[in-house]
Amino acid sequence: MVSCKPKKSTFLSLGIVVILLFVGLSYLLYDFNNTREFPFLFYLIGCSIITVVLLLILVKMMAGYKFLAAGNEKIEIWLPLKGQRRKYKLEDLLAWQEEEVIANKKVFKQLILVFADKYSFAISNHEHLGYDDLKRYLSKKAGKKKVKN
Repeated sequence: MVSCKPKKSTFLSLGIVVILLFVGLSYLLYDFNNTREFPFLFYLIGCSIITVVLLLILVKMMAGYKFLAAGNEKIEIWLPLKGQRRKYKLEDLLAWQEEEVIANKKVFKQLILVFADKYSFAISNHEHLGYDDLKRYLSKKAGKKKVKN
């Protein structure tokens, strides 16, 4: 049974960034309320930028929190934040593809699975554990459904 789940280190790093941004936003609002050392426009623009970045990172974290289990000719996808659990037979897999992008001398890989109900699911090697095992499983069990680049 192949299991793909989010890496704890990724969520820990992003969580630390979220906490730092929240502390910075809180400090800006506290400073505005008490001392107002800077012009009003500085506080307005600073709080707006920090809030937008904070929301983008939180959405990224929520979108990346997904699980996949494959084995016994079945694939199960679990999205806990949406409250969704989808189960597919291997025959329901229409196609799968691996994309590779090289950036900063590192290889970023992503597997995209497309199912018969037109639902697609993407999983990356930098955000999830078990990526290589899933790729081997798909190559072995559904090699004919791989999309050539």
